[in-house]
Amino acid sequence: MTESPCPSTDTPVTLAQALREGQAAGLERLDAQLLLLHAVGQDARDRSWLLIHDGDLLTTEQHALWQQLMRRRLAGEPVAYLRGFHAFYGLQLAVDARVLDPRPDTETLVDWALELLPTLADQPCIADLGTGSGAIACAIAANAPYARVHACDASDDALAVARSNAERLQLPVQFAHGSWLQAFGPQAPRFDLIVSNPPYIPDDDPHLAALRHEPLSALASGADGLDDIRAIIAQAPFYLKPGGWLLLEHGHDQSVAVQALLCEQGFTQVQSRNDLAGIARCTGGQWT
Repeated sequence: MTESPCPSTDTPVTLAQALREGQAAGLERLDAQLLLLHAVGQDARDRSWLLIHDGDLLTTEQHALWQQLMRRRLAGEPVAYLRGFHAFYGLQLAVDARVLDPRPDTETLVDWALELLPTLADQPCIADLGTGSGAIACAIAANAPYARVHACDASDDALAVARSNAERLQLPVQFAHGSWLQAFGPQAPRFDLIVSNPPYIPDDDPHLAALRHEPLSALASGADGLDDIRAIIAQAPFYLKPGGWLLLEHGHDQSVAVQALLCEQGFTQVQSRNDLAGIARCTGGQWT
């Protein structure tokens, strides 16, 4: 029988020893720190607290929770799911296995959207497609209170998470259930800006195995990963105002393909934006 990397929860353990347990078991240092802070009920933003209190003993209950969190993280569950929230664009968003864990790369899309908004209208109308946790919609609504923000998702479970986040943050986002722009129905407004972080991973991509705890429907999109992006680009002209923009997040190697799809559809000013790692992560164009 294989021994657990963790000692008995009956043995008193200090914070420093708990961190060493995590690293010995194979946890990344940052993950171990965040989960240990969660186990002892401390603010995840104050990692220095662990240094100041490294000799403090965990209670039996705290150590048991720490070991449970450690095992689940080593099995591949995202840290955000284990803690129940994720910081995105300065907002604390509740997240769980019903929605994707928001990535820092997606903040590039929000940056671009907020940059465009003042050039579009006094009260621009925005649609966030496939909103998931509501991360993009909530970030835009929080930073552009003059905007009218709509969001949709094909998953009822995801919409429940997004609605809860918007309500808790007191953000006036309007939600609709359905697939892409068709979710807003025949009486949908014309939008000044459409944004989306759609599924964009090829169905047979080996990296999907490492993402097995997240909803597959929010990750994979056909043989080349572009099926949903094609659908959104085809629909967008019928929902955009003249001069409106469509911005799409995509995979690290898909910018050229997405630019070509936008140009073929008739969009102008087609361009891409890089994430903090210098990778072209978002592509968009203007409908004229």
